[in-house]
Amino acid sequence: MEGVDPCRDFVTGSSRIGVFSDAWQPAFMKYAEIYHVDSNLTAAVIKSESKFKHTALSHRGAVGLMQLMPDTAEWIAGQIGDKSYSLENLHEPDRNIRYGTWYLAELQREFKGNDVLALAAYNAGRGNVKNWMKEKDWSYSFHDIDAIPFKETREYVRQVIGDRKKYRELYPE
Repeated sequence: MEGVDPCRDFVTGSSRIGVFSDAWQPAFMKYAEIYHVDSNLTAAVIKSESKFKHTALSHRGAVGLMQLMPDTAEWIAGQIGDKSYSLENLHEPDRNIRYGTWYLAELQREFKGNDVLALAAYNAGRGNVKNWMKEKDWSYSFHDIDAIPFKETREYVRQVIGDRKKYRELYPE
């Protein structure tokens, strides 16, 4: 887009902090198409999870651009038939994006296309979201981010949805 700094953080307005990185764009565009996920959602998740740093490692052990837990990644590898999975290659940007995008698609299917619930599950775990749905009588049309019990998850969902909106403005599909 002419006149737009592609290295601008759309939330803070500052340059080069958590930007939509062209380096990983081909991978998340490819896997978004394969797994039928909005590529802007994938980009927003990556921004929130790792700020586009492929070497990111959380204190809880989540790995890479999409901050996948090793156990989840191993399960994903089994689901998609990737026999070459190892913890070491989970750091590879292409594999990490492939697994994370597949997982987003899986969560969207599980939560009937509800991005609020899918993103909450990506952050807090699908078990927590299923429990909240049961305990609080949430339906699949749930959209009240403020009702999410975990503050970190509320903030995460808000951030990702906001970033996706900004990316859609700049990078329409």
